[in-house]
Amino acid sequence: MRQKNRSVHLDEASKAIIEQLQGDGRKPYAAIGSAVGLSEAAVRQRVQKLIDSGVIQIVAVTDPLTVGSFRMAMVGVRVEGDITAVADQLGKYREVDYVVVTAGNFDILVEAICDDDEHLLELLQRIRAIPTVRSTESFVYLKLQKQLYNWGT
Repeated sequence: MRQKNRSVHLDEASKAIIEQLQGDGRKPYAAIGSAVGLSEAAVRQRVQKLIDSGVIQIVAVTDPLTVGSFRMAMVGVRVEGDITAVADQLGKYREVDYVVVTAGNFDILVEAICDDDEHLLELLQRIRAIPTVRSTESFVYLKLQKQLYNWGT
């Protein structure tokens, strides 16, 4: 998801709707309306505006370790030159689910989900083959201790 350069103001009703969806993304609009004090139609309209403005996405979130991927890692990437071009290229890799341009020791952080160590090694070789990538450092996940999607409200 590409971050938009504009900020969207959320009123308390929209925040309450988002909180309801974060608890259960399949919750019926009527039930959300009852919980937040709006009609089903008003909730439906607000949810559509939140989606259209890029504030929210409603997706199914899987645990990669339960669906056949056994190696997750965060990869720090140092770049010489155009950081955005490298970030865009990394975002096209199917194994990459998260790309962020950062300040600090790394120019880019990438989260990768791979089938196994061999697959991770192959991905790292592809990343290092990008001409402007200076170096990488990998942080292999041993256990996913906590992962939440309830921020922003």
